Amino acid sequence: MESQNGKDTRYVKVPDGGDVALIFGSRDVFIKMIEETFGVTGAVAPTEGGGDGALIAISGTEPGKVAAAAETVGILSGIVGKKGELTEQTVRYVADMVASGKGGELSGYDSDCICVSARGRPVHARSVGQKKYVEQIKKNTVVMGIGPAGTGKTFLAVAMAVKALRERQVSRIVLTRPAIEAGEKLGYLPGDLQSKIDPYLRPLHDALGELMGPENYLRATEKGTVEVAPLAYMRGRTLDDSFIILDEAQNATFEQMKMFLTRLGNNSKAVVTGDLTQTDLPRGQKSGLGSAVTILRGIDGIAVHEFTEADVVRHRLVQKIIVAYDKYEKEQAAEFQKHRSPSRYRKL
Repeated sequence: MESQNGKDTRYVKVPDGGDVALIFGSRDVFIKMIEETFGVTGAVAPTEGGGDGALIAISGTEPGKVAAAAETVGILSGIVGKKGELTEQTVRYVADMVASGKGGELSGYDSDCICVSARGRPVHARSVGQKKYVEQIKKNTVVMGIGPAGTGKTFLAVAMAVKALRERQVSRIVLTRPAIEAGEKLGYLPGDLQSKIDPYLRPLHDALGELMGPENYLRATEKGTVEVAPLAYMRGRTLDDSFIILDEAQNATFEQMKMFLTRLGNNSKAVVTGDLTQTDLPRGQKSGLGSAVTILRGIDGIAVHEFTEADVVRHRLVQKIIVAYDKYEKEQAAEFQKHRSPSRYRKL
């Protein structure tokens, strides 16, 4: 580290000089994000002797923040070297993790390719939480992934299912969802029963189509290698040699959740995903997912993974929306408890 005129400077070596443009981003958008996060400035520095690679100089008045910004650039350089690209979400996530003192957890978080999509794009975990989720799916027979929207709960589970099918670890994939009427009545939708149910299953169709390709997905459904069906259709079945995913499980009742989990057959794996803050069950009815987490946590072979807003990989505003709603709900609950009138009657 150099100190001059009250400023400290750290240099980060980028092995491939061509990667500097990717780290800085279009119109320097990525380096500006790092500068704003840590209160530093970043610039390309000349290399001694004109050797291979390039240097990025990080300068600022606070040595700790300069070091953190340099650590961020170093991690991003490693990601670019492996993947050949950066996204705004990745840059923001890495910077936030380093700023909160969790940079050490980022080692290799996106290094393992789960599978390759139909378009040839590798599917990676995009946060530390996602990587831990994938590891738990590998190690356990039943995994419950709980957390807010946009954290990749369902897509990663589908990716792991496609990987297992391609590697012949299982002979079929079964994806299911509760067909809960989220404020709208099924009877008013046009078409037969299947047409009424299909909109509820569309996210699962989309994920499989993206990973397998539309034609391969269609052939797989025709052969029965892939099945997408409402949760009610699972009753009475034993699912052997299968990778089973229950999505939107917060909308499953206690009885439905018990029914689903007891469908598990030999050489099968189940992943249950849901967001306990977005249940569409009738008022007063408890979610089967919440009960299952309480009852089954700690059993060998069953893992519960909880995502946070830091794992959100959709538009950055989604993360802020989730935090804002969570804050509002906590304030409302506190206000309710504050003004809750005491009982007028005492037990005699």
